[in-house]
Amino acid sequence: MSTSENVRAYFNQNAFRWDTLRTEYFPDTLREVILSKAYLRPEMVVADIGGGTGFVTLGLATRVNQVHLVEPSSAMLEIAKKNLSAFTNIIYHQTGVENLPFPEESLDAMFANMVLHHLPDPEQGIKEMVRVLRPGGRLILTDLDNHSYTWFKEEMADVWLGFDRQEIRKWFEQTGLVNVLVTDTKDSCCTKETCQCSCESSSKEAQISIFLATGTRKYISMEKVTEAYSDIAIMERPCCAPSSETGNSSCCCTKPQAFLISADYAEEDLIQVPEDLWQNSLGCGNPTAFARLQPGMTVLDIGSGRGLDVFLAAQKVGKEGRIIGIDPSPEMLKKAQQIAEKYQLANVEFRQGEAEEIPLPDETVDVILSNCVVNLSEDKSKAFQEAFRVLKSGGRLNISDIVLSTSLPMEIQLDETGWVSCISGSLPEQEYLDLLQQAGFSEIAIEKKVPAGQIAGTEIFSLTLTATKP
Repeated sequence: MSTSENVRAYFNQNAFRWDTLRTEYFPDTLREVILSKAYLRPEMVVADIGGGTGFVTLGLATRVNQVHLVEPSSAMLEIAKKNLSAFTNIIYHQTGVENLPFPEESLDAMFANMVLHHLPDPEQGIKEMVRVLRPGGRLILTDLDNHSYTWFKEEMADVWLGFDRQEIRKWFEQTGLVNVLVTDTKDSCCTKETCQCSCESSSKEAQISIFLATGTRKYISMEKVTEAYSDIAIMERPCCAPSSETGNSSCCCTKPQAFLISADYAEEDLIQVPEDLWQNSLGCGNPTAFARLQPGMTVLDIGSGRGLDVFLAAQKVGKEGRIIGIDPSPEMLKKAQQIAEKYQLANVEFRQGEAEEIPLPDETVDVILSNCVVNLSEDKSKAFQEAFRVLKSGGRLNISDIVLSTSLPMEIQLDETGWVSCISGSLPEQEYLDLLQQAGFSEIAIEKKVPAGQIAGTEIFSLTLTATKP
């Protein structure tokens, strides 16, 4: 009997008691953890892969437009149909993950709970699930951490004894997923307190932690976003476009001086700011306000644009300090360099670079500033990892950015104009904070949070936060 046949036979034999067994393997609270990291919208079409008797599908069916429950075991599928008979938005498929019955780029989200350790080739299974995700679609996967309970293979048809989280991350990233988060669910499989499963007869007990992994299929060509900002530098016009039902524009379109003051720039600081830098300021806050800059510090400004925050930071760190601004747009860098030379900022330099690949050695800066830029990075996870890498121990990250109450409709997420307007690339606030924590930052504090409008029921906020590298 092949591995796949062995797994199918196990679930066919145990389908009648699976809903009881399942509570001993993983708790109901796991479903809420899964759903909380999916940022679902009511118009979505999603799939529950290896959905069994409907554990995850039950939570999905009340939150989205349509759910495809995919399950290779005929007996499990029949029980799922009975369990979920009250719902009319579920489509059932008897098949495995190896050959999903969906066209490429057709679904908004894919869920796979406790499926990977039953697959002969888990890496290929992930590739197949990513294949059917739309750009911007999410993969949400939960499974067991590495363990040594070999009797799981005989008694529960497990093919793999869990997984190393870094291996999961590698598989996600190799398929092109971005904003990859691999985290602890704080739930366990077959805990000592509740384990009354097949291990009881032989006095075996197991307690295995469960991880959750999420990732998003790449959205758009980031080169187009960089080109748009290059056009802004050349034409000296603001970046923004209408970004809400009311026609209001996003963070960077208000009258320069009025906006800067409302964004916490102190009036005494603004007196020193040349008008060249007021014009077309593209920020959504003031990260320097909470940076506690001191003379002699080395400061990095990620996405420095024309150099407003660079200019302010240069005044605070003094001649013995050093300010480095990086930006992906050659035209924007040229403008910033011209301004720096015009006002004789000797302690300032500009380099071409991106948040996801900072052109600096490890542990070289004391403070990082970033103003309405991380939302423009397609892979925020990598951007935060890079920021952590170049900070010295004890160094501080100071960010102003746009965050959301939940996800945006897919058509807005894929809108290039919306990306340039600092909206479409923004993440739900909790996902943003999760990625920061995953990168290694501690003492993450929200210093200021200002409502900035609403789109399709999703609230938009301008957020300023600080974090520390231990």
